Amino acid sequence: MDMNLQKYMAFVKTVEYGSFTKAAEVLNYSQSGISRMINDLEKEWKIILLERGKSGVKLTSDGLKLLPYAKNVCTEYEKLQMEVDELNGLQSGLIRIGTFSSVATHWLPNIIRHFQKDYPCIDYELLLGDYTEIEEWIANGRVDCGFLRLPARLGFETHFLEQDRLLAILPENHPLAYLDKFPVAALCDEPFLLLEKGAKAEISEIFERCNLTPDIHFTTWDDYAIMSMVESGLGISILPELILSRIPYRIIAKELDVPAYRKIGIALRSRRTASLAVKRFLDYLQYRHN
Repeated sequence: MDMNLQKYMAFVKTVEYGSFTKAAEVLNYSQSGISRMINDLEKEWKIILLERGKSGVKLTSDGLKLLPYAKNVCTEYEKLQMEVDELNGLQSGLIRIGTFSSVATHWLPNIIRHFQKDYPCIDYELLLGDYTEIEEWIANGRVDCGFLRLPARLGFETHFLEQDRLLAILPENHPLAYLDKFPVAALCDEPFLLLEKGAKAEISEIFERCNLTPDIHFTTWDDYAIMSMVESGLGISILPELILSRIPYRIIAKELDVPAYRKIGIALRSRRTASLAVKRFLDYLQYRHN
C-alpha cells in the first residue's frame, strides 16, 4: 500500500476509534507507528489534525474539514481492492459485523465455521451492541452489516432471516409454572425484569399492546443477568427464544397467551457497494435461512 494511503488510513481510523491504540490494533501497526504517520501528515499539510488528551483524541476544526476527503481516498482504495479481489477470486477480506448477544452466542459461531470451509482466508470483526447502536454502526460505516430486529431504519437494505418467539421466563418453583401458556396479565403481578436498551423496545411493546403496566424492578441489555436473577427468585421476565438454548440456569420458559415475536434480519447500507466478502457472506446467510 502506498505510504500516503497508509497515513490517510491511520488518520481516518484514529478518528473513528478515538485513540491511537485502537487504530493501531485494527491496522496492525504499533501505537507509535500510527502516531508518527499522523504527525507526518500534520507536518506535510502544515495543519494540526488532532487534539491529543488523556481521554483520547478528537478532531480540530481543520481536521474536521479534511476528514471527508481522507475518507473518500480510503473508500476509493477499498473499491479498487474489491475489483482486484473479483478478478483474483476471494483470497482475503475482512467482514465487520454488528450483532446482539443471542445471535453472537447461538448463530454466528456455527455460521462462521461453515462459511470458513469455503472462504478460509476471510477475517472477522464482531461488535456487540443493542439494535440502536448497530443501526448507527451500519449508517456511519463502522460495520459492513449488522443483525437487527426488523423493520430497521429507512434507507437500509434488509433481509429477513428468522422469526424468534418471545417467552415468559419463570423460576422453577413458580406457582404458575404448570400452565401451558403464561397469561401476559400475570406478568404485572410481581417484580418484572426488563430486557431492554435503545429505542427498539420489543418487550415494552407487548405491554403497550395489551394495555398493561408491569412493575419493573430492573432493566438491562444482558440476557444472562436476567436469567440469573429469575433463577434467584428476584422476579420474572420475557426473553427471546434464541438466547434460551443451552443455558445453565434453573428457569422455565413458557409461551405467552398473547403470542409475541421479533423478526431478525441482516441489514447493510447497500449490497451494491459492499465488498465481495460481505456479498458472499450475505448469500450464505440467506441460503441457510431459506
